Amino acid sequence: MTSKNLLPVLIVITCVLIYIIGFWIPVMDVDAAQYATMSRELLLQKNWLFFYDYGRDYLDKPPFLFWISAISMKIFGVNNFGYRFPSLIFAVLAIYATFRFAKLYYSNQIAVLSAIILASSQALFLITHDVRTDTILMSWVILAIWQLAAWYQTNHIKNLIMGACCIGFGMLTKGPVVLIVLIVAFGSHFLLQRKLIKNIFRKENLLILFIVALILLPMSIGLYQQFDSYPNKIVNGHTGVSGLKFYYWTQSFGRITGENDFNDHWPFLVQFFFLLQNMLWTFLPWILFFFIGIYVHVQDLFHKKFYLQSEEEGITIGGFILTYCCLSLSHSLLPHYIFIVFPLVAIITAKVVYAMLFENKYSLLKRILSIVYPIVFLLLWVALLLLLWYIFPDINRIFAWLSIIFMLGFIYLLVKRNTIFPKLLVLCLYCIIALNLIISGAVYPKLLTYQMGSSVGMWIHDNNIPVNKFYRYADIGEYHSLNFYAQHIVPAIADMKQLTTGDYVLTTEHTLKMLDSAHHTFDIVYQGLDFHVTMLDWGFLNPMTRNTETQPYFVVKIKS
Repeated sequence: MTSKNLLPVLIVITCVLIYIIGFWIPVMDVDAAQYATMSRELLLQKNWLFFYDYGRDYLDKPPFLFWISAISMKIFGVNNFGYRFPSLIFAVLAIYATFRFAKLYYSNQIAVLSAIILASSQALFLITHDVRTDTILMSWVILAIWQLAAWYQTNHIKNLIMGACCIGFGMLTKGPVVLIVLIVAFGSHFLLQRKLIKNIFRKENLLILFIVALILLPMSIGLYQQFDSYPNKIVNGHTGVSGLKFYYWTQSFGRITGENDFNDHWPFLVQFFFLLQNMLWTFLPWILFFFIGIYVHVQDLFHKKFYLQSEEEGITIGGFILTYCCLSLSHSLLPHYIFIVFPLVAIITAKVVYAMLFENKYSLLKRILSIVYPIVFLLLWVALLLLLWYIFPDINRIFAWLSIIFMLGFIYLLVKRNTIFPKLLVLCLYCIIALNLIISGAVYPKLLTYQMGSSVGMWIHDNNIPVNKFYRYADIGEYHSLNFYAQHIVPAIADMKQLTTGDYVLTTEHTLKMLDSAHHTFDIVYQGLDFHVTMLDWGFLNPMTRNTETQPYFVVKIKS
């Protein structure tokens, strides 16, 4: 392998190493910690087709994340690495599949850029430590697109079978949304090539349906046995709940029809632009290139009168635009929902990056970006310095000084006249990698010291506190991170008089007084400040007002 070919591999490896640094960040409440806790609970069960959360019937996400995380924790232990390792593997698979799919239609340079852009997008740095179903889902989707596109080109049956398997496992990860992406992506492609009817009625599609149904069979049996066969069971506050209907319809399409309980009640325009506005930071540093890429791609379709030759593809543009529109119809949205099509976004972006920076096209836009990007990066560096030197001055000084060194490196690259590679590309990669190294190594770990659940849970585990001697008072809600790190479900008590000598109880400052009224003597053995770290605001970030925004908590040991 030549040094020219080695450099992209080293860039991707560097990104992956920063993903791994994120393994030392405690798992965040709510979603990631909930999935980690449920995966741990699954290890203790004999029946892996039934799912529970706090011992209650669980009907929300499909099982693949829980299965693969439980297996990983069985091998590596109930810890951060055991939980996050599968998502890391699937993130790497998504990067590789993006490269392979792009190479089917574009040059090797564009395929390489696509992989690098996806690997270095802010979303990948985030979802490899704040684990959701979307990391694995994104991988299954681009793997399925790659394999099916290869099948349409070569007619090799192995590609068809692998593509069908990816669809099935994608549906096991987050439901029918996988089918929506594939239908709109390939539907757009065949429509633009005037081959839609021909490909709809291919007899091989029956084999795809059969393989997908076979993969979904165990989960479907579990859903029926756990829910449909018990119509009087109360699930999420309702009776007569069908697990099969929920999975195949309500969870995904019910968000559009209103059958799903989740509803943000946003005005239509707010709802429609929600995912796009969140892409402004989740697809950093490439988002401005992407906007140009979308415009150029659509303009090109107009010039071609929406007709593509057999060697051209409409999968990326149709897959992104139509999936975005479908997702925006949902009455409940979160920023990571759009991550499912980020591999397609990366390819659209790579095409314009290559044209602009390597073929010297769009010179006016390049000059504009050459002004805008340095300003954006400078603001990001100033924000990081503010975090390390003012907002959290007790962060390890190594990282604080390292941030200054990295910022000076950015300034050097900015003023340097000649670079081997295009300066904008170098600045984007340098800044996003360096910034995330500091954020993952210092900022996130510091923030998570204010997450009560993980802090107390690790204290319980590290001090070998007996599982039958630790309680939380009822005014402290259910913290999944507490259960995950304590490695058992911490029970709640509503009356301090239930406690006996040697018991431990997690309580707030307000309810601490109840121990006196219950005639207990006690020692405070651990204490801290709690804040919902995923809901940052200036009141918390400001050191002068932080104490007014946080909730003190205490672990006390009953003496008598």
